[in-house]
Amino acid sequence: MDRDQPFLFPPDMREWLPEDHPVWLVIRAVGLMDTSAFHAGRRTGGAGTAGYDPDMLVTVLVWAYAHRITSSREIERLCGTDVAFRVIGGGNLPDHSTVARFRGDFPGLVEEFFAQVLILCARLGMGRLGTVALDGMKIAADASKAANRTEAGLRKLAAEAVAAHAAADAAEDALFGEGRRGDEVPEQAWSPRGRDERIRAALAGLEADRAAAARAEQARAEAYRARREAGERAGCPPVPAAVQLAEEQLARVTAAQQARIDDWQARNAASLAATGKPAPNPPRRPASAHCRVKAAAAKVEAARAREQAAEQRAAEREKNRKGPGPVRNVTDPDSRLMPVRGGGFAQGYNTQNVTSADELIIATELTDDPTDMAWFAPMMARAAEAAALIEAYRPAASAAPDLAGQDHDGGPGGIGQALADAGYCSEANLTCPGPDRLIAVGKRRDLEQAVRGQETGGDWGGPAVRAMRERLKTDEGITAYRQRGHIAETPHGHIKHNMGLRQLSVRGKPKAAAEWTFACAIYNLFKAISTGHLTSQALTALTS
Repeated sequence: MDRDQPFLFPPDMREWLPEDHPVWLVIRAVGLMDTSAFHAGRRTGGAGTAGYDPDMLVTVLVWAYAHRITSSREIERLCGTDVAFRVIGGGNLPDHSTVARFRGDFPGLVEEFFAQVLILCARLGMGRLGTVALDGMKIAADASKAANRTEAGLRKLAAEAVAAHAAADAAEDALFGEGRRGDEVPEQAWSPRGRDERIRAALAGLEADRAAAARAEQARAEAYRARREAGERAGCPPVPAAVQLAEEQLARVTAAQQARIDDWQARNAASLAATGKPAPNPPRRPASAHCRVKAAAAKVEAARAREQAAEQRAAEREKNRKGPGPVRNVTDPDSRLMPVRGGGFAQGYNTQNVTSADELIIATELTDDPTDMAWFAPMMARAAEAAALIEAYRPAASAAPDLAGQDHDGGPGGIGQALADAGYCSEANLTCPGPDRLIAVGKRRDLEQAVRGQETGGDWGGPAVRAMRERLKTDEGITAYRQRGHIAETPHGHIKHNMGLRQLSVRGKPKAAAEWTFACAIYNLFKAISTGHLTSQALTALTS
């Protein structure tokens, strides 16, 4: 394929749309990118016609998603009726199955496409890294809240499916004879095996979460044990492991005291044999009656009492629980119930995005974690990789400061300052490696009141949180933090409201993550067009 001519148009098609129409910019931009990952799966030999040009299919999907169209059937219709789609297709009319299969291959490929769009934006001078902002956004999955089931409900569904399959097999054996196939419809055509797989996946997810919680408790116990053995201040032991740790301490103290008694008895026997006199300082009580052993035994009882109290509290919480408890969705087992603004829950995913000062998404991740806190360090690491990529391709003359015109000493090719809301506030996130950061310690209105001397929210948190609270009280700190809203939330608003992507159209986390990453790449591409960076003249300069 000639990379200088990404699509082969009938000559008259170039007269259908003006030269400055965005569709030509998108076509040329995709032609400039390295899309070899998509081409690797293209069929070019063997029986039948060759596969469609992957660049054409990518551009069709880019244009469709940018204009609020995610249905493969609607895309098929528009490829035959809409001028822009017909120009992109260059006379080709891919059907909805082709579009759906191509989109189904996105996991594993879209990350490279996102990087290629980021490289193009960097070559156009975009990606101002003096200030970046991290924010999470909930997005609905292609599943209903009503499809959630508890573990008991899932096991009931699984048992019903097994019984239904057994009844169908028995009916077929009676009709055609045992071991004979007959002319019945293949099982895959009628049996809801896909739903059975999702039920099994949902059950496996609940069991995996339970196992992960147990491993986390064990890890906390091991960390406590390691701190104590190292002579550090260990604090109060974790409740689930407290009994085990106390029993281990009791066994050690008892063994040590018994060893002293055994040692005296050995010395006493030797003294009686040698001199006929007993050894001095005989033990006055058995090991179990020693003060240290009794103190250790008391700690065991206290730990057991704490454990019983914790179990009672857990049982009370379970008894008074308003919701059904841990659930999984039988339509999309990877999705989760996510708390949403205004109250209530939605079935979906939680996206994490790092946005540059010129509102370019430089790093993104789709997660099934309802909270944001655990994602600060991972997203900062991904943002650092993206920053290095941007700096590697950015023209030297286009380096620009952040919105405040300040240099935050991010270092060559590094991020100057990161902004995040209170959902990311923790001692770990404030002290982990990475760029300078401003993380809110409360709601925006509380921060604004604090800077005016109206204290709110108390003095909670460790040293790093308290230091951040004081920093955000200063004019410099609050002025820098005020940039967070428009930097972080503008891409979210555009994707949801302008691109219309309020709900993902595919199921399963790998496919959902690929679709979200693709949407972010499209946002970046059209951001370059809307800001005047991606123009015909700029593309000509890049190819010259």
